[in-house]
Amino acid sequence: MAEISAALVRELRDKTGAGMMDCKKALAEMGGNLEAAIDWLRKKGLVAAAKKAGRTTAEGLVGVCEAADCAAIVEVNAETDFVARNEMFQGFVETCAILALDARGEVERLKALAYPGTDRSVAEELTRLIATIGENMTLRRTAVLSATEGGSVASYVHAALKPSLGRIGVLVALAGGTPEARAGLGRQIAMHIAAARPDYLDVASVAPAALAREKAVLAEQARASGKPEAIVSKMVEGRIRKFYEEVVLLEQVWVHDGENQVKDVVAKAGMTITGFVRYELGEGIERDDRNFAAEVAAAVR
Repeated sequence: MAEISAALVRELRDKTGAGMMDCKKALAEMGGNLEAAIDWLRKKGLVAAAKKAGRTTAEGLVGVCEAADCAAIVEVNAETDFVARNEMFQGFVETCAILALDARGEVERLKALAYPGTDRSVAEELTRLIATIGENMTLRRTAVLSATEGGSVASYVHAALKPSLGRIGVLVALAGGTPEARAGLGRQIAMHIAAARPDYLDVASVAPAALAREKAVLAEQARASGKPEAIVSKMVEGRIRKFYEEVVLLEQVWVHDGENQVKDVVAKAGMTITGFVRYELGEGIERDDRNFAAEVAAAVR
């Protein structure tokens, strides 16, 4: 058998976009012949994955996995929501969520982990999945939330296809109370976070730049109404409180009763929220909404 150098494997990968292990296997099967290895990969459908790499991926699934004192969340994107109902894709996202516990919130570390039951990495298994299903996919992001001593992490998945897979995933860490009480209130808080979309846990954690920008906008609005500077500052102060109620979790009105603030609900239960993570599928991704059929018809006309 011809010796397969790392350089040759990299060259084949650059030419085809296939995974490292697939490239190595192709070269071994073809005795080190580069062109024959390319054909071998094409026959297996593994080169097609590289050609799909430029397509927008804003659909897919968010997956969560809970452990004893921590939980992980991942987002894996695809081109269409049809793929989210594919059992192979669902299995991949579920497995990634489990593996994400060891990746500690690092996407590249997760991609490099061995994929269970194969001789491939997570990244290489994703490449194989792309070729098999026929859509571009990306392992976009991951996070791990750990509880403090005497605490736990609860999760909630909205629009779930399975208990751990859906379009919105939330993790929330709580301290205080009993494990049972934390589990119950934690799920309620996670549901609140899914609906209310807070950006920050508390007032102290609001980004200084975001606060300064908001104050500047509010001040200009007040001045535009003709108010004197002495009144402007008081108006800004009042409106900033409203800003906090919109973006800060503890300051928000509890969605479950529409009256109390989250901080009061948590305090009454004798608990504290130590952190949260909220993933919504496709958020921040620029979607390509062009109608290609209409474009072609227009071009023909």
